[in-house]
Amino acid sequence: MLGEILAEVVRSGVVESIHAGHFVALNSDGSILTQKGDPTRAMYSRSSLKSIQASAMVRAGLDLEPRLLALVCASHAGTAMHQDGALEILGKAGLDASALMCVMDRPLDELLRRSAVPTRLAMNCSGKHAGMILTCHINGWPIDSYLDESHPLQIAIKDEVETMSGEKISLVSVDGCGAPLFMFSLLGLARAVRALTLSTDRVHQAVVQACRENPEMVSGQGRLATRMMQSIPGLFMKDGAEAFNVASLPDGRTFALKISDGNSRAIPAVSAAILKLFGVDAHEIPDPVYGGGKVIGSIRATF
Repeated sequence: MLGEILAEVVRSGVVESIHAGHFVALNSDGSILTQKGDPTRAMYSRSSLKSIQASAMVRAGLDLEPRLLALVCASHAGTAMHQDGALEILGKAGLDASALMCVMDRPLDELLRRSAVPTRLAMNCSGKHAGMILTCHINGWPIDSYLDESHPLQIAIKDEVETMSGEKISLVSVDGCGAPLFMFSLLGLARAVRALTLSTDRVHQAVVQACRENPEMVSGQGRLATRMMQSIPGLFMKDGAEAFNVASLPDGRTFALKISDGNSRAIPAVSAAILKLFGVDAHEIPDPVYGGGKVIGSIRATF
């Protein structure tokens, strides 16, 4: 599981810590530009898969304006616009936050998190769950069992994942939010998101364009996916728990990344370095390492 060293934490010129992992970068034609570690290893892609889950919902009849569709794809910060957006989606089914079956949590936004009481609406996956509930309402499917692996919605999502990735799901588990979680390879994830980007299917184009046009809904101001989509024209990006990240450019160049120790602090530096391999400047400032309140080092990619 270790993979290869992808990032170093440097203090006063000395490497203090390292982060190993796996990534694959695809050319626009789908061939592999470069890879580290073993991208064929089966993994849980966590929330980096949400755009594919959302595609299955849209294919099943979910019809939302781009702002709210982006929220269905989100691991949101839990700000008022995110929570209000989830309520808007639920309202289209005549329901409120009591219908949500995701776990309770505080907002990811650091300032809000300090004083907030855990709720299902504040949980970063509430937009996805609201989308799932509305999709069930539209199709007349049971809502109280929408998280069951055997539910028609989850079967549709699994089918979409397998079709887009070109792989069979090797194992189904449960994500942190409570939804079914699918195991397949990092390479399969990259291929799925590349296919999403290049697809002429109106479903896929609606999903990816909603995220590009509403990056603040996908994550939150100042957070990685939002700021990179804001700074790089046409970029799609979605991170996930346990240090996952996937991104694609309009011409199909795509990468998928997993840091093996699950620590996300190396994700910005490694993501920027992979984009540089594509000839794209992510305009990222290296995350600082502090000593005595002063910057005395940084987190840097090793390639």
